[in-house]
Amino acid sequence: MPIQVRGLAPLLEIFDMSTSVAWYCDKLGFELVARSQPGFGWAMLELDGTQLMLNTAYDDDERPTVPDPTRTKGHADTTIYFGCPDVDAAYEHLVANGVNVKKPSITGYGFKAITVTDPDGFKLCFHWRVEEQQ
Repeated sequence: MPIQVRGLAPLLEIFDMSTSVAWYCDKLGFELVARSQPGFGWAMLELDGTQLMLNTAYDDDERPTVPDPTRTKGHADTTIYFGCPDVDAAYEHLVANGVNVKKPSITGYGFKAITVTDPDGFKLCFHWRVEEQQ
């Protein structure tokens, strides 16, 4: 019998928790459902049953004034893919919330998709198989 799973919650290492939580909640619509206490070095976000965790790369007393490029250079190589049945509506939501996003396009693998970049340089793709679009 295979392993049973009930979801996936990627953990992204971010530079500034307040900036990232505000972006994910205000721009994308995630909800902050859990956080570390005291302090705010870890957060659990949720959107339509999908979870995403954020963790600060530095303790508050060790954080430099700007991100260290050697720690963040791989962020652009990381893309989190979200199943999104209505990519066009997601696009409109993002545009209405001031997110820099190109119009939806059809990928070489047959999905309609849009991709955005978060404040730390991680890519987020919202996509859905074309023949299943509503």
